[in-house]
Amino acid sequence: VQLVELGGGSVQPGGSLRLSCAASGITFSMYTMGWYRQAPGKQREMVADITSGGSTNYADSVKGRFTISRDNAKNTVYLQMNSLKPEDTAAYLCRARFDRGTLDYWGQGTQVTVSS
Repeated sequence: VQLVELGGGSVQPGGSLRLSCAASGITFSMYTMGWYRQAPGKQREMVADITSGGSTNYADSVKGRFTISRDNAKNTVYLQMNSLKPEDTAAYLCRARFDRGTLDYWGQGTQVTVSS
């Protein structure tokens, strides 16, 4: 199983980035996909997730700024991040959780840095 995140980088406050996570080795359509982030010295936190049925859930801190979406044909989940703030700086990790069991996979992460 592989989850490969792409799209991180450095951006100024107010800017945008789009992250992608390509999954292989799983039946993608049967997994809830999520984006989490971890900043140095802080606990990992859920940013957004999307169920196999397409229902979405967001952390309060990103509501209205971030959008999660999935393309089951491409086995890929996306995170569109707009109006980025310095406090969004973190490593962003992709997670796949099997809807019908306990299988749980993580990607390696991609760094997002928001700074002027």
